[in-house]
This record gives sequence, structure tokens and C-alpha cells, in this order.
Amino acid sequence: MEPPQDTSENPNDVLSDDDSSPENTNPDDQEIPSTTLDPPISDTQDESSDPVPDEQPQNTNSNPAEPGPPARKRRRRKRFFTELIANPSFSKNRRPRISGLAREMDTEALIAISVGFPVDSLTEEEIEANVVSRIGGQEQANYIVVRNHILARWRSNVSVWLTREHALESIRAEHKNLVNAAYNFLLEHGYINFGLAPAVKEAKLKSFDGVERANVVIVGAGLSGLVAARQLVSMGFKVVILEGRTRPGGRVKTRKMKGDGVVAAADLGGSVLTGINGNPLGVLARQMGLPLHKVRDICPLYLPDGKAVDADVDSRIEVSFNKLLDRVCKLRHSMIEEVKSVDVPLGTALEAFRSVYKVAEDSQESMLLNWHLANLEYANASLMANLSMAYWDQDDPYEMGGDHCFIPGGNERFVRALAEDLPIFYGRTVQSIRYGIDGVRVYAGGQEFCGDMALCTVPLGVLKKGSIEFVPELPQRKKDAIQRLGFGLLNKVAMLFSYNFWGGEIDTFGHLTEDPSMRGEFFLFYSYSSVSGGPLLVALVAGDAAIKFELMSPVESVKRVLNILRGIFHPKGIVVPDPVQAVCTRWGKDRFTYGSYSHVAIGSSGDDYDILAESVGDGRVFFAGEATNKQYPATMHGAFLSGMREAANMLRVARRRSLVLSDKVNNDLEKCDTLDKLFENPDLTFGSFSALFDPHSNDVGSHALIRVKFHGDKLTSSHLCLYGLITKKQAIQLSEMNGDGNRMNSLYRDFGVKLVGGKGLSNVAELLISRIKAAKPT
Repeated sequence: MEPPQDTSENPNDVLSDDDSSPENTNPDDQEIPSTTLDPPISDTQDESSDPVPDEQPQNTNSNPAEPGPPARKRRRRKRFFTELIANPSFSKNRRPRISGLAREMDTEALIAISVGFPVDSLTEEEIEANVVSRIGGQEQANYIVVRNHILARWRSNVSVWLTREHALESIRAEHKNLVNAAYNFLLEHGYINFGLAPAVKEAKLKSFDGVERANVVIVGAGLSGLVAARQLVSMGFKVVILEGRTRPGGRVKTRKMKGDGVVAAADLGGSVLTGINGNPLGVLARQMGLPLHKVRDICPLYLPDGKAVDADVDSRIEVSFNKLLDRVCKLRHSMIEEVKSVDVPLGTALEAFRSVYKVAEDSQESMLLNWHLANLEYANASLMANLSMAYWDQDDPYEMGGDHCFIPGGNERFVRALAEDLPIFYGRTVQSIRYGIDGVRVYAGGQEFCGDMALCTVPLGVLKKGSIEFVPELPQRKKDAIQRLGFGLLNKVAMLFSYNFWGGEIDTFGHLTEDPSMRGEFFLFYSYSSVSGGPLLVALVAGDAAIKFELMSPVESVKRVLNILRGIFHPKGIVVPDPVQAVCTRWGKDRFTYGSYSHVAIGSSGDDYDILAESVGDGRVFFAGEATNKQYPATMHGAFLSGMREAANMLRVARRRSLVLSDKVNNDLEKCDTLDKLFENPDLTFGSFSALFDPHSNDVGSHALIRVKFHGDKLTSSHLCLYGLITKKQAIQLSEMNGDGNRMNSLYRDFGVKLVGGKGLSNVAELLISRIKAAKPT
């Protein structure tokens, strides 16, 4: 990537000097009778959840564990090696500056980068929204400065609704059009004025522009469905949500656990905010006044006999593991360059290198290596044998920066607030989605729900299972992507104890096993004592062990966990009591998920996430959820952002339909008169075509307004004129063709331009008309 360049020759051309800088800113519950343990142990299935206590969590540290093995910093993250194309530091390679305003611009740019905007270019969504009249150049550079400023201004105080007037306050008046373009884009795409602050929630339950739009049926009340619903309501849509469960949240599920005078909130599904910088869930936490708890990097490891892993061996194997991944990375680069579309299992490649370089040959080293492999299987919810060597980590360049955090009281606090006041029909399992030119019909529980559009947010596992019938069938391209992408499994055992016996100085610790096939069984423990309200410990089950786990009884599972814990702590003289309550998840058996989250399987790639996100039926059925988000799959914030994305897409389609309808039923005489006068002296005429060029630019890439005049006896007037926006170069190419038929074919097929009536022209076309009108003599 080129080093970032200055976005404006003179920043004072855009921002006023007196501007103040922004602040830097599953499975559900069914009680299972216990036959051999006194505490109630639960398998998970769906039912309404108990309310989670909102009081601040308290630490319970009676009889804390004495200091264990030497502490090592371990980031429990998917990324293990650097192969990134992430944005470089914005301040690198910049000219020295004196202006405080310039420093503010740098800060604002960094905030924009943190939420996914490129340094010095537009996103595809911005280009599609026609935020500037021409790609590149000074107008675009100024727009980026304005966009970053508005975004940073709201991020400095996310508890308020940022109005257009407030956005204009510190921008020079001549850039009002850029403010309008940036403000509209950021608002409609959910980058500003979103979330759960009282002022924002109140505004979100009414249309922000007063326009009433189409009816939308949303399938699924998970994070993506709830976020999309709130956004669509604020855009003027009428929304109904169909949810098969008896609660909202989907794979975000917080269970209230209690007994023996203790209580805790256990996240049985999505739990950790993986990177807080730019994370929309971090914004929700700020708005709700929830203090984030950083997951501390200290993660001691224990051998099967409970002894601490030797620190030197630990360090050596961790380095070797990362070198193995580096070698696989180099191998895949050469393979992809020499032989296109070659792919093998990541696990096979790693094992081959391990054997060649004789890594981890003794018993303890082998167990350590398998622990790292289990951690990788946890990050991807899949066996190493299923992961694509070529693309398993394709999302790494987009990873959210900053700390990984827990939310006090559990993530269902977000869910309950997002679901408030929305029309959700629970217990409505969708069997069929039928769509056509007249709209959509969704069938659930013997009822028919009709709408203009539908948003399907069900997990990839449900789509793979074919639980929902689509009529007509989904395009083969989408069906193939559904089959290629992987959808794996992660399970948990949540245990509430009468006191915290493991100590409060760590948030994670790990356990090694001698059986490679069971390396993922209770390999990692999360301590939630600091955020759950009570002494809660969660054991993770990943890889092949997660599949076998679902065949084991909950009682047996808890026994195995307790044996591991007692093996670690009893030698230290620390008593491990029976839990007062325990819950085992069964995400693979949950008919509303059939798994946990997505991964890139062998033969798949990041492109399949994009294909899964594509709408079908000419903008009738849309798709959201973590498995539709190429940049942030397998995360809660990925689901959240996909809901925002599809709300914006649905608004665009609704506006397009509205404009088409408007062209049919309205005849804007004033607009037609203006255009007729402008086209009396066109810059170029050929056949039934004529073109007007931008008077402010001689660039062949600049915009041109084209008109096609149709004549016919059946027209209500003597002729019909349709218009389109192309480039000057394209207009010249059309003029060099023979015959209007060939020109029309090229216009639609090669240039992708659809002609519209005068009332259906875009904002960019309107701006061009204004320039032409101003330049022509009256």
C-alpha cells in the first residue's frame, strides 16, 4: 500500500479553525435431573431466559489460588502470524505540520480507519452512493476530511443524536454539499447515530426523514436482525420480525445461574468482544454505561498431572508453532502463484512441516503443540482438517484493534435493549420464503407474512441444512457458496461455584492432554468472576472434542471438568468444590443454528461470504449475519455490521423503486422544460442521442448527461425522453458506433447504465445539471 497522502492541500479550505477536536476515543436452557451430582446440571435447549441481574458484578475471591506457574502473555486471537494489508499508521511519511487543525485531522482520520474506512480513498458503498461527482481529485479529498470529521464528532459523544446542523457548525459554508453527502451516507449506513443511548433509541423508533417506505419481513431476531430492524424503522420502513425461539439474541445467549447464595450471568454463546477499537458493540457499552473488562493476557498452562508447563519449553514450542505457520504461509503463496485454485487442509500442511523440521517430538512438546492447534480450532470452530490452507485467515487484515473485553452482566444486555419496542413474533419458525416481482411471502407456523422485501438472518448452518424453502430456488451461485463455506462447532461448560478457588489475578488458564484426538476438550478456561456477578468458570470444548462432547451426558461432562480442575488445584492445597449449578451447551444439536460460527473450508474463500451476502429476486430477499460478512466473520460485531449494511442496501432498492414508480405516475413539467432547454444546444449529437458535458472539466473521465429521444404514435406526447449519467469518453464511444440499436445495447451491456426519466436522476446528475445551467447564457 502506498503511504497515506495529505487529503487536502489546505485543510482550512474545509474545516473552520475554531473546531474542537473529538475525544480519543447457545443453545438455551433445559434443566436435566442430576443422578450423581447434587447441583443442577443443564443441557441447553430453547426456552425463555430468566432476566439477568443488572446490578454491578462483584468479585468473590475467598480462598484465592496461590500464584501458579510463571505467567506468560498469550493473546487468544485468531491471528498467529502477520500477513496483513492493514492500514499503516496514518502519521507515517507525512510532511511536518505546525497547525493544530492538521493534528485534529490526523486524529479524525485514525478514528475513521478504526471503523474500516481507507486512508485516502472511498469505500465501494460511498462510490455506489454517489457521494462525490467524480472519483479522485480535490472534491473527493475534501469529502474524506468532512466525512472523517463528522464521524469523529459523533464518536466523541455517542450519547447524543448528531444533527445535520451540528455537523455543519465547524465546516466552511461552501462545503455544505459535502456535509450533506457525508452526513446522509454515515447516517444511512449506520456509522453515526446508532445504538442504545436514550436520545438515539427515541429517534430510531421514528423515520428520520418522515418518509414512509416499504414493508419488510425479517427472519431471525439475532444481532443482525435486531440491528437491521431498528435501522429500517428509522428509515421509514414498516418492519416485522419472525423468530423461531421464545427469546431474541440467536447465538448470543446469557443464562442466569444461581444457587447457594451466589448468582452469575453466563454467556453461553457469543461472549468476548474481539477488539474494541471501532467496534460498534463498544459504542453500545459506552452508551449503556457498562465498564469494559479487558481480558488479561496472562494464561498459564498445566500438564495432565496438574503441574505447570516448563516456561522454557513453553516459549520454544510457541516460537516453533508460529514458524510452522509462517512456512505454510510461504508455501501457499508459491502454490497459488504457480497453480491457481490449489487448496489443501491447513492441518495437513502444518503436520508435514512439523515432521520435516522435527518439531515437538517429545511428550511435553507434543502436548503443547496440540494445545496451540486446539486454540486455532477454537478460533475457527472447526477441525484443522477442514480449514483451507489458502484462505483460512482471509479476514485477518480487517481485525478490530485494541483489547479483547468482557461485558459485565453478559451480552444479552445488548440484546434486550436492541429488542425493546420492536414487533417480534416469537415461536414462528419459518418454513418457506417465496418471492417475485410483486413482493415476498414468508410462511411460519401456519401463518403468511407479506412484505415488499425480506431479510434472512438465519445462521449458515440452517441454510446448509435446507430448513427454509426458497421459491424460486436460490441461484446456483449462492447455493454453491453455502455448501463451500464451513460452519463449525464450539461448546462450553459453564459452572457456578460457591466461591472463587482459582484466584482473581487471571482471566484464562489452559490444560494440556495426552490424547491428540481430544486436544480441544476443556483445553481453555475463562474466569468470569470479574464481570458475571459471581464465581463463574467456563470451560471450552473445540475441534473434534466439541463434536464428541454432544454425545456425552451433561453429568459426565461436568465430572471430567472437575477431575481436571482438581488435578490442577488439589496439589496446591486448594479444595475444588462441586459447582452449585452447571450448564452444558449443545450448539450442534440446536435446530436454529446447527453449529456455532463460520470458517473458510477447503475449496472456499472470502469471496463466498460476499456471495452469501448478495440479494436475490431483483432486490426482494436480502441476507445478513456473521457468515455474510467477509471482513468480520465469526464475530458478534460482524453480525451487527451486516445488519447495518443490509438496511442501507434495502433503503437504496426502495428508493430506486420509488423513483421508477414516480417516473410512471408523475410528469415533472418544470424539470422537463429545463432539460429541453439545456439540450437545445448539446455538446454532441448522434442519432436519437445527445450529450451534455461538464463545463468545469476537460477530462474524458468527467461526467456527461446523455439523453435518448424516443418517437412513436402511441406515446401520450410526440416524444419521450430518457436520461443517463455516463462519462465523456463513453459518450464519444457511443457516437462512433453505427445505429441506435448498437448504442442502446452498449449502453446497457457494456456501461451498465439504465435510462430513467428526468425525475429519476441521481444527486450527481442533478449537480451536473446545475453546473451546465449556470455555465450556459440565459
